[in-house]
Amino acid sequence: MIRRIDLRGATVDDYRTVVPRADFDVEAAVPAVHAILEAVRTRGVEAIREFNARFDRVDTPQLRVPAAALADALEQLDPAIRAALEESIRRLRMTCEAELEGDVVTDVAAGARVVHRKVPMNRVGLYVPGGLAPLVSSVVMNVVPAQTAGVPAIALASPPQAEFGGLPHPTILAACALLGVDEVYAVGGAQAVGMFAYGAGECAKVDLITGPGNIYVATAKRLVRGQVGIDSEAGPTEIAILADDTATPAFVAADLLSQAEHDPMAGAVLVTTSVTLADDVEAELEKQVAATRHVERVRTALGGPQSGIVLVDDLEQGVRAVDAYAAEHLEIQTRDAADWAAKVSNAGAIFLGSHTPVSLGDYCAGSNHVLPTGGCACHSSGLSVRAFLRSQHVVDYSAAALAEVADHVVTLAEAEDLPGHGAAVRVRFES
Repeated sequence: MIRRIDLRGATVDDYRTVVPRADFDVEAAVPAVHAILEAVRTRGVEAIREFNARFDRVDTPQLRVPAAALADALEQLDPAIRAALEESIRRLRMTCEAELEGDVVTDVAAGARVVHRKVPMNRVGLYVPGGLAPLVSSVVMNVVPAQTAGVPAIALASPPQAEFGGLPHPTILAACALLGVDEVYAVGGAQAVGMFAYGAGECAKVDLITGPGNIYVATAKRLVRGQVGIDSEAGPTEIAILADDTATPAFVAADLLSQAEHDPMAGAVLVTTSVTLADDVEAELEKQVAATRHVERVRTALGGPQSGIVLVDDLEQGVRAVDAYAAEHLEIQTRDAADWAAKVSNAGAIFLGSHTPVSLGDYCAGSNHVLPTGGCACHSSGLSVRAFLRSQHVVDYSAAALAEVADHVVTLAEAEDLPGHGAAVRVRFES
């Protein structure tokens, strides 16, 4: 079901060339996505309705979800699901509030002050997938940090569902209502990104787009970057597990399976020093996959080139392999897991020990599950309050403080052949 890659005794110059990776070619999707975005930019709501009909097979005469539908979804929400959402919200809000930064004030000289402050975005567009699974948890993961950051205007889009009358999944609507988000649109895919980036109908242009999606969503976010800000190009989910002979095979197999059930393109990678563990995990996968609900989806993901069991000589080599992989989710199930985690530089989020599965992070850990994929964890971070904040310097100098540094400003202005810069300082001291 899942292939093996044996790196024991091998000399590897670049581990990125040997670890499994999904074939996620954003460039190949550019022409089709560019056409969708251009249609939304030039024809607005008309184009979005056409794409909803083509891709989601629903007629959406009204893109914005009525307030009554949001209220009704919350009223009919299963009490157990509501309680779970409320706990997820509570825990994530705690960590988000802890991440908020106050102003940093620096007095560089007498009468010379620079204040570094954080300012929230004015308006953001949040995307929540709804294709193979209604990712209600992504509502929480997008909305809570935006609210905590103080964003005053939040819009959310999720694909329309034919079985729910052209509205997004009712659990997604209920979560929006629970969080007080009332600007919700029944729009999915690249057309949702275009709606946010350019504005269409009732939806005004946003400043930032966040949230995971398929290859078309990721490609659209790449193409509108610059028009608006984006969090990252989050594609199919992935998990890497670094494990030694102390790991429990049933736990490892269950965690690989849990991410494989997201998408046939999901990546599931085990890096281990133990052949015995590898054998036992394979046996567990056969047993657990046969008993799971989405058998074909899971088998496709585990059997694809993006998944595999990687055998290494020792945990030092294992760290090099997972660091090169730069996993969205990295579990470390080894002796002294925290010590080995400290050696890892590249990962979206790290889960330590045998009782911290990725599923916990997906819902109720207090961490955010919107994370960089496809190796992007080497340069990008997961979604947090900081994504919804901008930095500003507020500079305040007195006349005396400016006079103290005026000669330096003039000298540097002349060095750059920008005499007007220096003159703007000198004029303030001419009698």
